[in-house]
Amino acid sequence: MTQEIHWVGENCAIKPQVSLGSLTSFRVGGPAEWLVFPRQLSDLQASLAWANQHRLPVTFLGAGSNLLISDRGLPGLVICTRHLRQAEFDDSQGRILAAAGEPLATLAWKAAKRGWQGLEWAVGIPGTVGGAVVMNAGAHGACTADILISAGVLDTDGNCSQLSPETLGFQYRTSLLQGNSRLVTQAVLQLKPGAERQTVMAATAADLEQRRNTQPYHLPSCGSVFRNPKPHSAGWLIEQAGLKGYQIGHAQVSTQHANFILNCGGATASDILRLIRHVQHQVETRWSLPLKPEVKILGEFQLA
Repeated sequence: MTQEIHWVGENCAIKPQVSLGSLTSFRVGGPAEWLVFPRQLSDLQASLAWANQHRLPVTFLGAGSNLLISDRGLPGLVICTRHLRQAEFDDSQGRILAAAGEPLATLAWKAAKRGWQGLEWAVGIPGTVGGAVVMNAGAHGACTADILISAGVLDTDGNCSQLSPETLGFQYRTSLLQGNSRLVTQAVLQLKPGAERQTVMAATAADLEQRRNTQPYHLPSCGSVFRNPKPHSAGWLIEQAGLKGYQIGHAQVSTQHANFILNCGGATASDILRLIRHVQHQVETRWSLPLKPEVKILGEFQLA
């Protein structure tokens, strides 16, 4: 196939060999063989049809905030949904219809300004609505499963369907869509309208302030790297293993919050994965507890 731009919509171009580093919060990752930014459902369906026509694997990318992509990049077509943005508020039912690419933090503030409760916890999460459904994103004891009414999904043949929370198999920071070939296109969320606007905005701001005071925001990261092996905190286990500040290449375990790995400038994806594996080994050696990554690892890695 010739390495030239392919148009699948009026304003939707599939481009070859585009670096993915700037599209992930870690700021690492090699090129996508092909990359597209659909802006509407028809663009998305046309992109999938193009990939099927050329028998290419498809990878979906949202905000890139919970992702580690190999330095070698990704084969096939990468579909980035961050331009699929829309949020409709139904005042009569207290529901929001949000497109997959709508940023969670933006949606939390929109809800707060209306005096709608239920999304305050999401204001500090650097992800999208689609990613939140897939991984059951949450914070401060709340999660996506608590407020989800339904999710619109698209399969690799371009067929749309609606899924209920019961069919999504929600568990702590995961769902049946994780590692699945279906893509979330939109979600309907149930909130609680009618509160004082200033009260909800103050609670939202307090949640954001708490995250900023306890988590490192000054350097690129993916957020929490590991799931908490309840009843333990992954950060506490890592800290007790003496790993705060431990560094491989330019990747470092945060000195502020041990469940964060930071790109201190010039880190490679391989540096970060080596550090993840080292932390897992040290914690399991000391505590006999396996740490499962919350971050999704994509592509081929060769670790010496």
